[in-house]
Amino acid sequence: MVDLFIDRVLLKNNKERDELNTEREIIMGLQNRILMLFFASAACDGCQQFALTLSDFFKRLTDEFYVDRSAQLVLLYISLDDSEEKQESFLKELPKKCLFLAYEDPYRRELEAMFNVEELPTVVVLRPDCSILAANAVEEILGLGLHCFRNWQEAAELIDRNFMMSEDFEGKSMRSLSDPLRRLKYKVEDEKKKKKKRKKRKKGRGWGEGGEAEVDGEEEGGGRGGGSW
Repeated sequence: MVDLFIDRVLLKNNKERDELNTEREIIMGLQNRILMLFFASAACDGCQQFALTLSDFFKRLTDEFYVDRSAQLVLLYISLDDSEEKQESFLKELPKKCLFLAYEDPYRRELEAMFNVEELPTVVVLRPDCSILAANAVEEILGLGLHCFRNWQEAAELIDRNFMMSEDFEGKSMRSLSDPLRRLKYKVEDEKKKKKKRKKRKKGRGWGEGGEAEVDGEEEGGGRGGGSW
């Protein structure tokens, strides 16, 4: 995803309009994160309504008021407004952590064509390697809410063990997505250890008592049990 924005200037939606304009800043801001490209316009009523939902969605995943640690998620507004004033007006509805491209940057329209944006609003969700997770996640966000981020996180194989939403602190601790496989692996290893211990105990009893261990001895020693002890 970083390659998409190298040599571009990304602006932060804060009062200072801080810029990410060096390769290092772009990498630090985007690397190893899921990116939401939000295509919208102030002239679109549906965009205005969805902006409220998207802002709440993003804040609940990245704002320290809601989470112990911010999710690996970036929101980038791609304005399709027909004036800078309308873009500025729309940005007021979006979170301060949101990034955006300047109105005069023609790359906005290039991205629109690159991702075949045919309706507004559109939220294109990208993996860290720039491959598409969702061509338009608007309905998914409206229908699943915060849970769709878990789906993206798993599909992108982006496992952040420290990420927890506020409701996860209410008596439940999140297990990592690989936890069931890890527990199965440990269970198999424990069974192997138990079998080895049982075999050693049988051998230990057998040298003085005969019985089962003599059978083991014949199988392993090739008739050794028939000698004179």
